[in-house]
Amino acid sequence: MVFDTGSAYLVLPSSGCDSETCSKHRLYNRSLSGTTVDVDHNGKLISPGTSTSQREQLAITFGTGKVVGEFCEDRVCLGPNPEDCTTVRVLLANEMSDDPFGLFNFDGVLGLGLDALALNSQFSFFSRMLGEHPSMQPQFSVFLARNDESLSTISFGGYQQERAVSELRWTPVAMPELGYWQVTIQSVRIGGDVVEDCEGGRCRAILDTGTSLLGVPRQVSRPMQRLLARVPPPDVSDGDVEDMDCRNVEGLDIEFDLGDQVIKVGAEDYSRPRPFNITANTTQGWELSCRSLLLPLDIEEPLGPLVFIWGEPVLRKYLSVYDWGAKRIGIAAAGAPAGPSLVSAVDQPPAGSLHAGAPLPSLPRAAATSPPTTVVV
Repeated sequence: MVFDTGSAYLVLPSSGCDSETCSKHRLYNRSLSGTTVDVDHNGKLISPGTSTSQREQLAITFGTGKVVGEFCEDRVCLGPNPEDCTTVRVLLANEMSDDPFGLFNFDGVLGLGLDALALNSQFSFFSRMLGEHPSMQPQFSVFLARNDESLSTISFGGYQQERAVSELRWTPVAMPELGYWQVTIQSVRIGGDVVEDCEGGRCRAILDTGTSLLGVPRQVSRPMQRLLARVPPPDVSDGDVEDMDCRNVEGLDIEFDLGDQVIKVGAEDYSRPRPFNITANTTQGWELSCRSLLLPLDIEEPLGPLVFIWGEPVLRKYLSVYDWGAKRIGIAAAGAPAGPSLVSAVDQPPAGSLHAGAPLPSLPRAAATSPPTTVVV
């Protein structure tokens, strides 16, 4: 499962889906569960034998993809104990678009967005957990390791202080009625240059654990690309080009000023690993250039258009804590991982690859001496 702060539904591919995309995944079979019941979106029980064509269907989008499905209600558990479980409404996918679901090995999505992103709060896993376990602290946190050799963790009911190396600073959720975990950006700077469109707090950023890139508003993507581009060192010879990793070439930081905290993203986080040939006034008519891997966004109002999406390039540098009760987000510089990875990574290029999305090189970091608590890996 992908734990996704950018959506709010628990989505599982159903055994009733016979498409090629669904066949690539493990499927949920309602007949094998002793606790599932078929319901409509309001929780009304569906009569046994009701065909799919007679049932309510919901279509939701995930970036470029789409899922269509029907509803059931079941017990969902993060661990073996009763306090790890809750009853929640599930979207059982009868249709899943090949892009992106056919490209990934993960089976489904567990949404952690605010209630406003779902039809009602009964679809929200975390909302249901809090309702069923009122003594639980209304927070969850996400720690993304630098690369696949280390353990990434998500904690429910609080956060692990050892995952941070700076003070946790809180920022209120902007426009919580839209359902996204987003913050207001006071200004954006690249080196000494200010991105004018974001002056005066006109831009916002959505913290999205389901996104692998840094998304930027299309109207600012071109000037940002220009400022972030850089020429490789002059000592790079033709034979070195194939092995050159632009993430190791120095570049300007992107600085997102939240008011009392500045979030920085460096060249190793935003760069495409491979250099590009671009037209230039040289004897060859071209030169190598290291370019940024930014995702231009076209988001309409009321959410857009001046919205960034902070995916993996930002979230692997910072521990992020999501306070459901106070509708605020805590951010601290990321600390040491919980230990070595116990399972192989899913759907990423191998270490050492220069393809986009390849894991970053390892750095010497001390592992935590105690195991994480209330954590799902």
